[in-house]
Amino acid sequence: MITFVLGVEDLADTRFALSPLNETVLSLRVLRDPGLSALHLPWRRSVLGRLGALDTGLLMSLVARRLTLPDFLTPRPVRFAADFDEELAVVRRTRPDVVRRDLLDTHAPDPLPDALRDAAAAGDAPVARLRDTVCDLLRRYWEIAVEPLWPQLRLVLEADMTYRARQLAVGGARLLFAGMHPDLRWRDGVLHIDKMISRHRVEAAGRGLLLVPSVFAHKPAPPLSPQEPPSLVYPSRGVATLWAPAPAPDASALAALLGAPRARLLGLLEEPLPTVELARRLRVTPSAVSQHLRVLHATGLVTRARDGRQVLYRRSSLGDRLAGGTAAR
Repeated sequence: MITFVLGVEDLADTRFALSPLNETVLSLRVLRDPGLSALHLPWRRSVLGRLGALDTGLLMSLVARRLTLPDFLTPRPVRFAADFDEELAVVRRTRPDVVRRDLLDTHAPDPLPDALRDAAAAGDAPVARLRDTVCDLLRRYWEIAVEPLWPQLRLVLEADMTYRARQLAVGGARLLFAGMHPDLRWRDGVLHIDKMISRHRVEAAGRGLLLVPSVFAHKPAPPLSPQEPPSLVYPSRGVATLWAPAPAPDASALAALLGAPRARLLGLLEEPLPTVELARRLRVTPSAVSQHLRVLHATGLVTRARDGRQVLYRRSSLGDRLAGGTAAR
């Protein structure tokens, strides 16, 4: 069990933060152990096919057999929503002795994997090279596996924080922690985190508590080292909605948004067509079609190009996304 002793000032300084680096590092657990969360299997399948030439052996070696992770790879966010490169720069500045300590503590009592053997070297230079290599690798992994999804992930995380902030406002710390996870208990000014490998007690002593919601965390994850300031990564609400298939497009909804004539017109423009042909297919006058096309073009839903004496219209990429499978033909 790990416990955080929080005074009045610490509770007053309890706050939330987003961390794209935390999400990136925690996602490595799901890659290593597919049984950790069935919810993330669609994401895992899609990522494995895109990792290509990345050194996945080194990536996976960062996750210990007990699924612990080095603290230096998940630094405490310094502001509410730091960007990935800002956080990675903090990791790059980590002293070699701290890197060595964290890697050894993460894998204890097991020996370090072969991919991390440089961390056991006596000198700092091999450890610094290993740190920099890991940072470069994490940067490329972020671009492939997490960054394309970060806007969706952030929406889920921000919705969770809004909910938690309301719990804190309505019921104080007791209600805030009661609904986070079964392994969390708040009692008499102490936050108890059960089922932890480590056993230590941390006095916040005016440093506050930082709460970081995570899509990829399967349980509360405080720092492994008792020397770190109190922070807690916890599983976010709403994760099940992330990988669910998108609902089938609804033609009636598109018609309600654009009006039936423009919705039908947008549906026809999967291929380039002139005004006269559109009018023929819709059985209306060319002037009526031109009026609707002007609106659709002005809103970026269709593009146009001249072909001799006629102008051809076609759905833009935005129009394709809006029309989806709802084209009325």
